Amino acid sequence: MKWLSVALLALVQPVCADCQPLRAAVAKIDITPPPGKYLLGSGEVLAVGTLDPLEARVLILQAGSKTIALVTLDLCRVFQAPLVADLRARARRSGIDYVLIAASHTHSGPIIPLNEEMPLDAMTSWQKEAVRQIGDVIDASAKRLEAVRMGVGYGSVYIGHNRRRVNPDGTVTMFFSNPTRVPTSPVDPTVGVVRIDKNDGRPLAILVNYACHPVVIMGRLTKYSADYPNFTRQTVERAFNGAPMCFFLQGAAGDIDTYYTGVRPEEDPVFKAKWEGERLGEEAAHVAQRIDAAEDREASIQFSEDALPFRWRWGAGKFEEVMRHVNPPKLLGYYMPLVRPTLEVPVATMLINRKLAIAALPGEPFVEFQMNFRDRSPVRDCLFLGYANGFFSYFPTIRAAAEGGHGGALWTRVEPGAGERMVDHALVKIYEMLGRLTDTPQPPRSR
Repeated sequence: MKWLSVALLALVQPVCADCQPLRAAVAKIDITPPPGKYLLGSGEVLAVGTLDPLEARVLILQAGSKTIALVTLDLCRVFQAPLVADLRARARRSGIDYVLIAASHTHSGPIIPLNEEMPLDAMTSWQKEAVRQIGDVIDASAKRLEAVRMGVGYGSVYIGHNRRRVNPDGTVTMFFSNPTRVPTSPVDPTVGVVRIDKNDGRPLAILVNYACHPVVIMGRLTKYSADYPNFTRQTVERAFNGAPMCFFLQGAAGDIDTYYTGVRPEEDPVFKAKWEGERLGEEAAHVAQRIDAAEDREASIQFSEDALPFRWRWGAGKFEEVMRHVNPPKLLGYYMPLVRPTLEVPVATMLINRKLAIAALPGEPFVEFQMNFRDRSPVRDCLFLGYANGFFSYFPTIRAAAEGGHGGALWTRVEPGAGERMVDHALVKIYEMLGRLTDTPQPPRSR
């Protein structure tokens, strides 16, 4: 019977000796700047304190020879390009092949200048210190990876609305607050949830992907805040007795606002942010509890980041002419360094275990791009991220660019059609990663 025991043992062994499980580690750090920074949602208002800490959360994933880091920031946008490059250089020294950095786009975070070419030595000290600390956290996390299993699930919840109303005559009217919760379209209620468990079944990380601007508080309290995503994370973690770390991944929120937007102090913005965040968190937790995280004996990670060239949208001198009439006047100096004939826009794509596809765009894509990407993805499970790896303002659809309105016109920088091209590019990369698009022509099959 010895041969039978050996045969049975062979049946439960991995298909190949070199196959390794997915491994992971998580960490977080407080990156709240000192008081005195201008808040994104309040223009000329300086922060006088902190309502809730702004955090950087780090998830390290490793499969075989590939190791990546996902860094989420409670900020309006990611750090400028020189700091992103510095963080990635630090991470490479820790054995990290690629770092994807994504911001929640909270409007109660400090304004980060848009000039991507600002020299590293001109960056504010708190940004440089934050990058240094995040680098240290990545290094420490990379040394304590453990085997994990992963599962994906989906839910549905409405906590916001499409803030662009297209009138019968084709003009656009903006409404940034919708407290009566009037139905609007398009809106994507999809809650994407990724659950990563330790091998003993205990959850290590829960990722929540959803598209909606964090603009409930919007700097009205003159304090730093992560807005509703803070309450979403707390709700998910509380549902699991604090065991996992929850990550909020902002989706294509370019035209989606919370029902309660820019709530005045006397109307209790914290309560309304809590309502929004808990509503999303409860649905995410419900989905996560149903996910059966499965081990994949052929774990793999593929990634790509490609710079796509796009034309500056506006005619020579016309952007400056309009900006001279925008309040506050200092916005002219804030935006004019951005003007250049061509913009190099990084688009990131990932494929994990050949089952989970991730596309990440460096700006504010309109929600239709997220829905379109998911509908056309060659794999069932996919996440779509905005505000990742850079910030090139709004990416409206071609139709929205023609209609105008906030996000469709003035505050855009790249040419119409850029969003469509970026989504197509991400889909092409996923097909390539799956081996279904190659650089060698395939001869036609004969009958």
